[in-house]
Amino acid sequence: MRLIRFEDWAKPIAPVRREVLSATPELDEGKPPVLFVPGFGHGAWAFAEFWLEHAAGRGFPAHAVSPRGHGGSGDTPRATLRAYTHDVVQAAAALPRQAVLVGQGAGALVVQRALARYPARAAVLAAPVLGGWATFGAALRRNPAGTLPAIFGGRLRLSRRQLFSREVPDTVARGYTDRLGRASARAQWQLLLHRAPEPPVGDPPVLVVGSPDDRVVPASALTRAARRYGGAPLLFPGMGHDLMLDARWREPIDAILDWLEKGGS
Repeated sequence: MRLIRFEDWAKPIAPVRREVLSATPELDEGKPPVLFVPGFGHGAWAFAEFWLEHAAGRGFPAHAVSPRGHGGSGDTPRATLRAYTHDVVQAAAALPRQAVLVGQGAGALVVQRALARYPARAAVLAAPVLGGWATFGAALRRNPAGTLPAIFGGRLRLSRRQLFSREVPDTVARGYTDRLGRASARAQWQLLLHRAPEPPVGDPPVLVVGSPDDRVVPASALTRAARRYGGAPLLFPGMGHDLMLDARWREPIDAILDWLEKGGS
């Protein structure tokens, strides 16, 4: 059930065509569906590469949504974090069972906000970019040429070195980075200036996963994010920011699914 706020009535989000890519198990084992939410610039394709089929192979109905302006979804002018959250909530509400939400990068911030509107079975924040000036400062230090244009409404460009480990061949990494789009300028600003998310509906369990070698999200930020939900982050040394596309992509998704099977959901 979706929770409605006054703002939803007074200023409804414009509808768009939503791209949702899916992989389903051969047999329905009754496991909860998992909805993956990509970070800024990525689309559902980033999970369709490996994680969707892998999750389905382990019995989990797996879906990935492209928020508006990303992947194959339609767009609206000046899309906001609220609009991205709306897209995720709508995609989750359309699933036949209560879903687990998995957000990667800035998609983790969108999932945080969605949890206040959708009673998720559980949630996972993967390499979470939760915003604020500390996030901006880290990005500016590590990738000034790619970060500065975003301040003036331009595209935020993450480098190959930020997104992937050295284990990913350059040709493969270049193929992925060539597919990256962009979030709206307004959403990029809101990443810095947004209000803290409201508490989750129903107090679902939340797992934080990431890499201490992530060149976008410092290890200290992973620890702070996990403490917010009363736990510690699950770390995968040697991996880049895009855990779902890195050479050792199986490790984090198997850990997430193990957690769900052991009671995370």
